Amino acid sequence: MPTQALFSPFEYKSLTLKNRIVMAPMTRMFSPGGVANEAVADYYALRAAGDVGLIISEGTGVARAASLNEPNAPRFHGAAELAAWKQVIDRVHAAGGVMAPQLWHVGAVPGQTAGWAPTPIDSPSGLLLAGKKVGEPMSESDIADTIAAFARAAGDAKRLGFDAVELHGAHGYLIDEFFWDATNTRQDRFGGATLRERTRFAAEIIQAVRAEVGADFAIIVRLSQWKGQDFTARMAHTPHELESWLSPLVAAGADILHCSQRRFWEPEFSGSELNFAGWAKKLTGQPTISVGSVGLSGDFISAFGGESSTPASIDGLLERLERKEFDLIAVGRALIVDPDWARKVGAGRFDELKPFDRTALGTLV
Repeated sequence: MPTQALFSPFEYKSLTLKNRIVMAPMTRMFSPGGVANEAVADYYALRAAGDVGLIISEGTGVARAASLNEPNAPRFHGAAELAAWKQVIDRVHAAGGVMAPQLWHVGAVPGQTAGWAPTPIDSPSGLLLAGKKVGEPMSESDIADTIAAFARAAGDAKRLGFDAVELHGAHGYLIDEFFWDATNTRQDRFGGATLRERTRFAAEIIQAVRAEVGADFAIIVRLSQWKGQDFTARMAHTPHELESWLSPLVAAGADILHCSQRRFWEPEFSGSELNFAGWAKKLTGQPTISVGSVGLSGDFISAFGGESSTPASIDGLLERLERKEFDLIAVGRALIVDPDWARKVGAGRFDELKPFDRTALGTLV
């Protein structure tokens, strides 16, 4: 199919993009001691030079003791850390790119590095899963400090020159743990029997970020039904439930909803071909980003588990963009192995696209 829809410009608030391609946030853990280095700057600058419309960084930890669960995941607080991110964004801009940091708190999700486990763990109810206790519930003061940490990081992103900010509210990490009834059993104002009630923590973060960055700075929020703890989890089973989840976030100030699913082509609800991002746009009227196994065979979870992936057709993606089902599409694995993926697709050089296997995670290319 013609690729014009993929390579049309997009503008919203502080974002002016040359095309609809987003580099998905992917944790790489190549920042020694939490400080992004020159190799990290090279990695993002190459994708900017390769014509990616918007780069969203890997998850970066906010200023809470246990916001990260791996020692070499980058932090977004502290003088050295912020100076390093200043070098990254300057390199990206010099290469013609646009970038948002993804602000992250892992919540109760454990890391994989033996002997490295910062405490205290922050989580709504001290649970990793229903019945699996890993700590104590956050106090009201813990919650207030965490909200303030997200806001400070967003303000720092704007001051450093980033073009937008993304809040990681997906995949079973801290913000998502407040959404999910399996991990949020609180009886105070940050809990509740309904999904709408459990949006309060995220909504207060968004409000605090908005107050920090101003009206015209784009706030992206990443969301998912599935969790790292449970790939089959679903919080919204109907469009009505989805609207009750998303509407408070938009009312709080979310601009763009980044809707993560394992396979972007799968419908979110029976009786409609709309995917997660399609329904989010239909229900809220806000721009959306779709994501999930774009441009490669197999889904990304299987690929990270060791299954090889080969280049796959993007015709279905192009059809959905033509229909304006969603506004932007995030690409993950394909951009790990090939910084020129966007440029090759734009030029119709599909025979030059590269396969992906897990060994690609061992280096920054």
